[in-house]
Amino acid sequence: MLGEFNLIDEIKKRFPTPDGVTGIGDDCAILPQHSDRETLVSTDMLMEGVHFLMDDVSPYDLGWKSAAVNVSDIAGMGGRPEGCFLSFALPKTLNDNWLLQFIDGFKALCDRFACPLLGGDTTSSLDRLCISVTVLGSSVKQLPGQAWTPGSARRRSDARSGDLICVTGNLGDSAAGLKAVLDSAGNSSASNCPSSSAAAILRERHYRPIPQVEAGLVLSATPEVHAMMDISDGIGSDLRHILKASEVSAEVDVNSIPLSKELIQFCSEQSTDDCDPLTFALDGGEDYQLLFTATPAAVEALKAKGLRFYVIGRITGASSACQLTWLNTDRDFHGFTHF
Repeated sequence: MLGEFNLIDEIKKRFPTPDGVTGIGDDCAILPQHSDRETLVSTDMLMEGVHFLMDDVSPYDLGWKSAAVNVSDIAGMGGRPEGCFLSFALPKTLNDNWLLQFIDGFKALCDRFACPLLGGDTTSSLDRLCISVTVLGSSVKQLPGQAWTPGSARRRSDARSGDLICVTGNLGDSAAGLKAVLDSAGNSSASNCPSSSAAAILRERHYRPIPQVEAGLVLSATPEVHAMMDISDGIGSDLRHILKASEVSAEVDVNSIPLSKELIQFCSEQSTDDCDPLTFALDGGEDYQLLFTATPAAVEALKAKGLRFYVIGRITGASSACQLTWLNTDRDFHGFTHF
């Protein structure tokens, strides 16, 4: 395996540091600050056996997703990513080619959103790979006593009575893609989940999510867009985070949940009852679309701008109970939780 410092040198070659920024090579990165900006920071960890299976994900795809899940957090607050840090604990069984492919996939996602790698750390692991990524971003700051400023960071705590609840894209594809991965790995009944073009597309959406940075910037520039976050644990969980932070209740029409044709096809091919589109969409996760609330007028204005999104429900009023009601079903959905 490449030695620690040779690996750092290989990484440094692939990630040139932007002008005016101090990146890889010092004890700390140095980013110039602007008085009209807020700095956004997101940290996430991916653990082998929990978030991914080494035998069923390419190193390139794992690198891509490791960067994507953090950039998506910046998008979820309406910010622009500006730099990232990568740390990992590496088992000695990994070879140099695997490591370099991982870095190439990480770089491909970072390049797509102009988010340079500025530093990190490496250490050894006894058996499993652990990846930790931190991403820095920025948004325009709302100064005290001044009018609302386009680009101000969006929080979970600002949903308001009468807001419509919206999502920026299809839900459930990643969760179904994960099932397809597990089926092919023999972790469930593969005979009941045949391989298909739909399954292949869903697997790719699971491994290569696209953070909704551009949509987040449009939404944060619209004053009547209130609460917002990215969808990592499924609507059943993530919407409840907004309700709790904002102390409001809501209703969601399950007939309005956007589902891809590939998800519907994949579920229709199964001979068991555990492949339900709504379960994938509402209890799954890792779609990394944006979930936001906005006034009806803002929704119409965003449609006029050509932004793609779907209205799935509404905030029904202030309530310490933070009740979430599902319309057109007698089921309840709670999303994914780690513990």
